[in-house]
Formats: sequence, C-alpha cells, structure tokens
Amino acid sequence: MMKKNILMLLPLLALSYNAAAEPRKASTRELGYTEYYLKEFEAEVRRAQGSSNTMFRNKNEALKRVQALMQSYPEDPAVLALYERTRAALMMSKGDYQAVTPAMMAYLNNEKNLREKYAQLSVNKWKELQQGRELLARVFPAADPMKNTEQTSPIGKTIILPDVKYPDNQFVGGSGEYIAVGKPSTGFYFVNIGGREWVGPYEAIKRFRRDVDGSLGESHNFTVLGTVQGPVMEIPGNRRTNMAWGWVVEPEALYIDGRIVATFDAADEKGGSYVEEEKVAAIKESWYTEKDVPENATPERVMEIFLAAIKEKNYELYRKCINPERRKTETAESLLRYHWDLHQERLHGEYVHAVFSDTKITVVKGHDDKNDLENFFLDDSQRNQLTRMLGEKVEHATVQSRAFDANGKQVGTKNAHRLIRKGGGRWYVDNYGIRF
Repeated sequence: MMKKNILMLLPLLALSYNAAAEPRKASTRELGYTEYYLKEFEAEVRRAQGSSNTMFRNKNEALKRVQALMQSYPEDPAVLALYERTRAALMMSKGDYQAVTPAMMAYLNNEKNLREKYAQLSVNKWKELQQGRELLARVFPAADPMKNTEQTSPIGKTIILPDVKYPDNQFVGGSGEYIAVGKPSTGFYFVNIGGREWVGPYEAIKRFRRDVDGSLGESHNFTVLGTVQGPVMEIPGNRRTNMAWGWVVEPEALYIDGRIVATFDAADEKGGSYVEEEKVAAIKESWYTEKDVPENATPERVMEIFLAAIKEKNYELYRKCINPERRKTETAESLLRYHWDLHQERLHGEYVHAVFSDTKITVVKGHDDKNDLENFFLDDSQRNQLTRMLGEKVEHATVQSRAFDANGKQVGTKNAHRLIRKGGGRWYVDNYGIRF
C-alpha cells in the first residue's frame, strides 16, 4: 500500500517541480493590449522624424503597461522583447542626435572675431566724427521753439541724439517722415528719415548685418549724429495725440553702440557706408570653405554648398546656388535678401548645422531617358522623336534636411528642399526660403 501511495505522488511532485522551474508568463490578452499601445507610440515616434518637440499621446500608457508587465513577469521572453522595444522608442522620442564638430561651428567663431574687430573700429570712428564739431551741450530739455533766442538756439549745431528707436517711433507727419525722440515734458526732436541722409547710412547698417553680424535684428536703438534744423509742429507718433513743437535733426551718422557706425556720403552711389566696409570682403575670403558650385554637383552637394554660403556669409555664392528664374527682378532680389536674413537668424538662434539625404528626382517635362521601364519598349528612333517632341527636359529633385543645434540635438522635423535642373545642366535651389 505504501509503495502504491508513493507512486501516486510522483506525478504531483513532478508538476510542482516544473511549476517552480518555469518563469511566470503574461497572458496573451495582457501582451496584446500592451503591444497595441506600444505600436501606437512607435508609430508616433516614426512620424516625428527625429524631433523631440512632438506630444506623444500613447507614450505614457505604453510605458506604464510595459512597466507593469516587467514587474509581474520579469523573466517572460515576450515581456522582455516589449521592454527592449519600449527602451528604443523612448530614446528615439527624445530626438535624434549627431556629433557637432568644431568645423561645423567655425562660422560662429569667425563672425565673433569679425564683429569684435568692427566694434572697435566703430568706437574709434564715432569719436573721430565728433572731433572739431560744435556739439550741442545740452540735449534735454530741448530749447522751447516758442521762447527761443539767439543765445539758446540749437539751429546749425551738431547733436548727439541717443535712444532713436526705429521703426518703433517712426511716424509720417504733415511736413515729412520722422522718428520722434523725447516727450512733452522735455521737448521733442524729430529725426528726418525721408531723405538720403538717413537712407544711405541705414542701408549700410543692413549691409553690415548681411556681411558681418547676423545677430542684428530689424528693430534698432540708434545714437544719431546730426545737425539741428528749424522747428516744426507735428503729432509725434501714433501713441501721442497732441500736437507738439520739435526740432528737426538731419542725420549724418548712425551708431549702434558697441556694434557699428555708418555715415552718409553724398558722393557715394550707395548713399553711405559702414566703417571700413570696403575691407570686409577680403577678410571673409579666408573663411570660405566653398567658393563655387561645380556643374556636376548632385542635389545634396548643392544644398551643402548653399548652407555653407549662408553660414560663411558668402552672399554671392548664395545667389549662385539659387534658380536664376527666382532672381530676375529687383523685387526678386529683395526677396532673396529677406530670406537671407531669415536664414542668418536661424543659424544664430535655432540650429548650427544640417545634413541632407533621401534625394528623389523626377522628370516634370520632356522625355525621361532614365525611365528604364518605358525605354524598354522604345527603340532609338522613338526615343529621339520623343526628345524632340516633348522639348527641353526639366527635372525636379527633392532633398530632405535635418538641422541640429550646438549640442547635436535635432531641431524640428525633416524639411523638403526642391531643386531644379534644365536640359541636363547643373542643379539650382528653387524653394530657397525653406528652413533647414
């Protein structure tokens, strides 16, 4: 009887041993629900294309479910597989990264050195402009035009007028276009911006931003050196409704403190220049890593040269990269300069480098001699006939860019850049305003 009982217990002992030896496994239902949320999270990460600025709706739910499974079934191979997938997706959701080398950021250091050089030149020039001039001793309070005497008159004297905000305090009055400086309690000066005396130096400041200092914005706080003219009565600006007397100031030089000074020159065809403007091109020549666009450059290579031209402030090379059809008129050239400024701001505040990939080329006009599927059915005479009949071949290329900040982190998602080529010539950037 004892032997029989022992034999009956053996299967039960074997089952107990196997249960202790094998790890606990998650149910198919638990795995299915968890994988559903994980797949949704993985899909969101793929759509983000390396960006970390996306809100992932299924992220937390996927993480919590995988965490719960790991805590309950830490040795289940299926759960471990979900865990590894979750780790990979989580890292990808934080954004793509790339090693940023010193060469990629050399343009910032070059510009910093040049900016400091021109800042010192401008300090010296500003002092030089004031030498030998009869400066108005007291700017504010301004002389009252209604009580002005020969002894108090500022007319004809040189004034150093600070805090000239443009375009903030710009207004168009009955006698001209001005920038208002002052307030009712201290009196006003109206800087005349309707003539070449203002436009010449101001355009020079804009060239300085394009040539040297991409960090300068559109709105500036100038110090103006000029000559005081006669008084006028105006409504000084949109925020003030009362009419007031003020002294007109004819500008001769504009100074952004510690940055740049530009002067008016009636003999200069540009109307003015910034200090040592004629020397800046030679200084920058040593920076350039790209100086031309090869005829056989691929679309990705053209985009690399285009980016280098912007980073290194090579405006002429920037123009050479762009479709000639997009720069035929003065309005078109103005648009080129506008987008140049935008690119400069982004490369000084958002990202420092970009890489290009995933080029796709399509023929939008003419016979596609690279279409092997169609050409399989055509003989040489038919191909030649199609070439003549369909006219000049026009191709479009789409190149994807990814931008990275100084820490190597991807900024935003991929952006598509379109290039164009006609008649088998070289590639040109067509939608040149797209961010990297």
